[in-house]
Amino acid sequence: MAIGDRLPFEQPIAELEARIEKLSRLSPQTPETRAELRRLRRDLTVTTKDIYGRLTASQVVLVARHLNRPMTTDYLDLVFDEFVELHGDKTFGDDRAIRTGWAKLDGIKVMVVGHQRGKNLKERDACYFGCAHPEGYRKAMAKMALAAKFGMPVVCLIDTPGAYPGIGAEERGQAQVIAKSMFEMSRLRTPIICVVIGEGGSGGALGIGVGDRVAMLQHSCYSVISPEGCAGILWRSHEFKDKAAEILKLTSNDLPALGVVDDVIPEPLGGAHRNPTLAASRLKIYLRNELRRLIVMPVNELLDARYQRFRCLGRFLEGHQPEDTDAGTTDDMPAEKNATLQRHRVSVRV
Repeated sequence: MAIGDRLPFEQPIAELEARIEKLSRLSPQTPETRAELRRLRRDLTVTTKDIYGRLTASQVVLVARHLNRPMTTDYLDLVFDEFVELHGDKTFGDDRAIRTGWAKLDGIKVMVVGHQRGKNLKERDACYFGCAHPEGYRKAMAKMALAAKFGMPVVCLIDTPGAYPGIGAEERGQAQVIAKSMFEMSRLRTPIICVVIGEGGSGGALGIGVGDRVAMLQHSCYSVISPEGCAGILWRSHEFKDKAAEILKLTSNDLPALGVVDDVIPEPLGGAHRNPTLAASRLKIYLRNELRRLIVMPVNELLDARYQRFRCLGRFLEGHQPEDTDAGTTDDMPAEKNATLQRHRVSVRV
């Protein structure tokens, strides 16, 4: 891995890798050199485990955004066979930020829908850094409906900082088309598996994120807004992005307990960018096992379970309310305030 590709907190790892590389180039190698190499490799493993075992939320975001992290196109090559891409939304154009097409996974025919961020500046410019336009979500909806027509499962790979926020996208109904996509996915009569493979941001991720199983890779992140955006809104400064990342609860350590994701797929030591082949192998095993469970379920049972999964998201505590001026209605409280409080309670309980 090149020096410029290493993350700031990986300095101890970089130093050990540099020493190992230097010793490996020595020729001929003596018994002392080989023993030192074994020791350094053990130290590298221990150091990497230690660093990646206690990542902060902001560090997880950096790993999820790593330039060498496997993207949808990488998984199309490593996980699926016979991918045939389908283009266009039959209305406006072909959004390169979302890739769709037929594929096979261990003989199971599926429809793959995934964000694409691009590997170099030219690709990223064409893909808008993975930020999809309305035509991208319309394309995704059309292809998923086609999959349902032929009784084939859908696999969604989520990796986007958010939907494209430009004027053109808003003029073409960005918010409405994302809401429609979520609605259509909620009642699609075929199994759907969604996996966050990198950064799952805001409505851009939710637009293809409604499924029977929602999983995430170990060092990916999934949140309603980016840490930078959250810090800009709450504290008017990106300097608080680390604090924002912590309170957003966007990592695989927090989201399963909140019920947002069902499963966490372990990544190779040091992140998926260090061993894309192993990361793809683990993703493939997960998809294969879950697809085999889902495709045998009756469609109506599948839809009911999908509805209940998302209907139950969000938890709150409701206990005994003390009868005082802060908790309930009182004779001296204005009637307007009483009515507002009661409406609020009704909305929370619903």
